[in-house]
Amino acid sequence: MIFNYLHKGIYFVAFALFLSSCSSIQNLKQTASKSLSNLSTPKKSKQLSSNNYTSDNEPIEFLDNLSVTPGKVFVKKSSLGIGEELIRNNNTANEVMPSNLSEVEKANWLQLKYSIKMDVTVESISNISLLKKIDEWYGTPYNYGGASKFGVDCSFFTLDVMQGVYNINLKRTAAEQYEQTTRINWEDLKEGDLIFFKTEGPNKVSHVGIYLTNNKFVHASVRNGVTISDLSEPYYQKCLFSMGRLNIGN
Repeated sequence: MIFNYLHKGIYFVAFALFLSSCSSIQNLKQTASKSLSNLSTPKKSKQLSSNNYTSDNEPIEFLDNLSVTPGKVFVKKSSLGIGEELIRNNNTANEVMPSNLSEVEKANWLQLKYSIKMDVTVESISNISLLKKIDEWYGTPYNYGGASKFGVDCSFFTLDVMQGVYNINLKRTAAEQYEQTTRINWEDLKEGDLIFFKTEGPNKVSHVGIYLTNNKFVHASVRNGVTISDLSEPYYQKCLFSMGRLNIGN
């Protein structure tokens, strides 16, 4: 008799534990389901202010716990009208002409070197006197008012090249050289024509170079020294002012 009561008591206790475990499993399922739901739907933060709207007047919302590291942003200097000149690697250490070449070999060496810089065929550049003069100055650093291989400015470089190669006498400044030339159109440009720029604003001609070929011109650049540049570069497009031609005897 006592044994039967004990047996029934154990049965009821086991049944109660079973019901309790089922309830716990159900709660566990609900908790897991809720957690998965939170993971699949990122929580959104509150709107920051009345200014955080898109152009379509839609509110901007941000995900919580999300950070972004911005990279470099390049801004055009449109407010100034003129950007910045590119910096080139004008390492001329490996571009020095060997001293043991014959005159023909020197000419061939110069043609090869500058055909690469101007992106043209070797046969298309034949003015060896011009190449020699350019090579004499190439890589010389810029120095305002300079007139030596220690430093030269754009107008003296132009003056020296035009005198040595074309026997044309120029005045000292870019603005004065501009006044010595006859205006020409872009499509009429040829070797030896002068290119004028307004790099310091719209009020005066402040830079000059010598046109070569294939949109390339040689000049004493403020940032790169004596170098060959391309007229299609954005900086030169922005500050290009005029093209001019000199007549022998000026």
